Amino acid sequence: MLFKQLNPHACRTYLLVNEQSRQAIFVDPVIDHFTEYLALLKEENLTLTHVIDTHIHADHISAGSALRDATDCEYVMHENAPPRCVSMRVKDGDILRFNGLEIKVIHTPGHTQDSISLMVEDKLLTGDFLFLDDAGAGRDDLPGGNPADHWESLNKLDNLPDSLVVYPAHEYRDRQPSTLGKQRVSNPHLQKRSKEEFIQYLEDLRLGPADWMKDVLQANYACAKDPNAAWIPVDTPACEIKGTMEKGVNELAVDYIDVPELKHRLQTNKTDILLLDVREKEELTGPLGSIEGIVHLPIGQLTGKLGELQEYKHKDIAVVCRSGARAVTGAQILKKAGFEKAYVLTGGMLKWQKHNSE
Repeated sequence: MLFKQLNPHACRTYLLVNEQSRQAIFVDPVIDHFTEYLALLKEENLTLTHVIDTHIHADHISAGSALRDATDCEYVMHENAPPRCVSMRVKDGDILRFNGLEIKVIHTPGHTQDSISLMVEDKLLTGDFLFLDDAGAGRDDLPGGNPADHWESLNKLDNLPDSLVVYPAHEYRDRQPSTLGKQRVSNPHLQKRSKEEFIQYLEDLRLGPADWMKDVLQANYACAKDPNAAWIPVDTPACEIKGTMEKGVNELAVDYIDVPELKHRLQTNKTDILLLDVREKEELTGPLGSIEGIVHLPIGQLTGKLGELQEYKHKDIAVVCRSGARAVTGAQILKKAGFEKAYVLTGGMLKWQKHNSE
């Protein structure tokens, strides 16, 4: 088998070829490269027999429908996949025998309900179900995403050998494919947690989906063949858990303010510091409540609404969330945009309420 990654950017498309028959399979092709794929097939004297999408994509338009029309290949997705143009639907445990290759289908919902991973020889093509190293995995706050399902899917990996090499559908920071054994050490999604702990881990990291991603989903539901069917920013790491942030944000160090110091500052000069709460609206009226005088901007909207905070650019800002995880992201976004006095409330509202009850 010839195995190759084709695309020059973050979205990964994999080519699988039987070198004797010259029959080919594309996994997760991108519409922007449609003409290049056709040229490759012609230049290499390949016959495209199947296109497989590992899930419904939210950050690019699939070339699956267009390639099926152009080559009369089979378009393969999970039985839960929304697009009607899919010609062959698969389920968990199916063994696909295409072009002399044996491909095992593992249903791995979480990022989406139709997510599948593919075992081919010593390779595991994971789609957005599992990324590499600190990238974790695809986010679960898109339509159809479910952290509890993702936890169940990750447990399916327990019986797979360490020697499998992981090939995800995205890689934004030049991480290199490595073995499942290495990922069990380096990937935060693969650290052992109870289901409740895993759900909370993701809740603490979540960013609301960017509006443009919903448009891309709709285009893929409709089997769009036009690269301009939805506006898509170039190479934004949108499918990672912290994905709507621009590159470089994750690496920024942040400063902290603890609960006693914040309480003291609010008591002595409340106008001297801005309280920025980045939780979702429903959390403000939940058990942890909110601090009086907050400005509320959910973390998923923060990047797009920095203009509303310009008057505070040279003031101290205390960023608040449930436990502090989203507040770190918020402070990083602010620092990247030139808000140098952004601080994370250590321990978030959990620590705030605990301090109040002591």
